[in-house]
Amino acid sequence: MQIPNRSFQWQPCGSRAALVTFCGDGAWDTVATAANELHADPNSRVVDATPAFDKLLIEFADAEEYRTQITQTIDSLRVGESRAQQAPRLHHIPVRYDGEDLAYVAECVALPVSEVVRLHQFPVYQVALLGFSPGFPYLEGLPPALHTPRRSTPRPCVPVGSVAIGGSHTGVYSLATPAGWNLIGTTSLRLFDLGRIASPQSEAAAFFLKPGDHVKFVAE
Repeated sequence: MQIPNRSFQWQPCGSRAALVTFCGDGAWDTVATAANELHADPNSRVVDATPAFDKLLIEFADAEEYRTQITQTIDSLRVGESRAQQAPRLHHIPVRYDGEDLAYVAECVALPVSEVVRLHQFPVYQVALLGFSPGFPYLEGLPPALHTPRRSTPRPCVPVGSVAIGGSHTGVYSLATPAGWNLIGTTSLRLFDLGRIASPQSEAAAFFLKPGDHVKFVAE
């Protein structure tokens, strides 16, 4: 069975990759489904398909593979094969709402601190991409009432496990890094841990989350 034609645009990205931008409502779900299809197709010559928001980066082994396979790959994306999709993994992340910017966020959005905490816990978020640092999730679904501008001056170092809001997204710092989002809490959960790698074949185990996962914050 086939699924309806997808609407997207694509362009070369370097000599061995293509960047596909999906259009319309629900673009993220389409991106995630398309990435899963390419990874699951035993006949695909794609070496990686990386989803991010409404975009999908499709990579081939080399320029020759790109030249000979890109048309077929794009055609397969336009009308994909319907497969039984696994339900997204749901992770509950415990949070202590003790961030040093929590009062500032409450003031910025003109809400009591307790309401900021309640609203932040309310959604089931979706991991739109991992980026900025290894394992850092950009989480879609932050209530519009909590959209808060990033800090004008980034901090030189934000502790690992910090839960933060930046613009229309929320996330959890997977490493101690410079950063400019507003800190509203902390979690003891490690989103990136090289100690979880048991062998070279299990590198993905270092990442607690993956694109497409769902996240629910729970106050400790």
